[in-house]
Amino acid sequence: NSSKILFLMMMVMGTLITVTSNSWLGAWMGLEINLLSFIPLMSDSNNLKSTESSLKYFLTQALASTVLLFSVIILMLKNNINNEINDSFTSVILLSTLLMKSGAAPFHFWFPNLMEGLSWMNALLLMTWQKIAPLMLISYLNLNNFLMMSVILSVLVGALGGLNQTSLRKLMAFSSINHLGWMFSALMISESIWLIYFLFYSFLSFTLSFMFHSFKIFHLNQLFSWFSQSKIFKFTLLMNFLSLGGLPPFLGFLPKWVVIQQLTFCGQYFQLMILLMATLITLFFYLRICYSAFMLNYYEISWLTNSRYNKLLMNSYLIFSFFSIFGLMMISL
Repeated sequence: NSSKILFLMMMVMGTLITVTSNSWLGAWMGLEINLLSFIPLMSDSNNLKSTESSLKYFLTQALASTVLLFSVIILMLKNNINNEINDSFTSVILLSTLLMKSGAAPFHFWFPNLMEGLSWMNALLLMTWQKIAPLMLISYLNLNNFLMMSVILSVLVGALGGLNQTSLRKLMAFSSINHLGWMFSALMISESIWLIYFLFYSFLSFTLSFMFHSFKIFHLNQLFSWFSQSKIFKFTLLMNFLSLGGLPPFLGFLPKWVVIQQLTFCGQYFQLMILLMATLITLFFYLRICYSAFMLNYYEISWLTNSRYNKLLMNSYLIFSFFSIFGLMMISL
């Protein structure tokens, strides 16, 4: 589809403008180009909820962009007005708008509901690519105390919010919010550590979203009756869940290992304890899903047949899963 390719290129260009901009106004322009090119990508004639999601996304991001622009103007004019402006307050507002754009707590309320109305490929873009520009702008602000509050809230909301979910898209959304807390922690230490974490998280999210997209899986009960004849695919999918949660033998543990090590060196023990406790909760509901899917096998869903299997897709997925499951062992060796 040529129009989708055009909007995808514009979306990439908007993010690159933001990342390479040397002024806040240029960064704002890049964010707007990114927003206006992602909205047409969200529309899907097969999904009735996509229009609602597009409108929610536009309203939320437009509100954040408006406040961002006003904050930037106030910061630019601060030397030209007689009344003294509290710079730290303006910077906190600026950071709040960027947190809203990235979907981090306490400004996360739009994110899970929006994910519910998207296709898996659009959800993947929202979880990964759309976070690059806001996170890069957050790295320019030196507001560690306020960011620390967002880190704690994000990991707790991501952990507790996923406990009672049956929709896989909402589950991935709360997982994304939880990982955002880890990314902010990495960002407070070093941009290179954040980049490592983000790349690994993007790979693991891509592996799961690719599989869900290939088999049109959106809810937990579909997992239980899925691949009753082929246990290897069910096994790899559930191992990928544990890898995303950060269980040690899998690749998902590596970026968390790096962040844990650096936080220990910096003496941030309280922050580390909160992060680890929240990760244990996320691992609990991932393990609960895996346990149920392994123990329960039923065949009520008659429309799930082998005709949907595509050998190329399956081989690609198995390659991605191999790196996800055994990647840490290979890197260690």
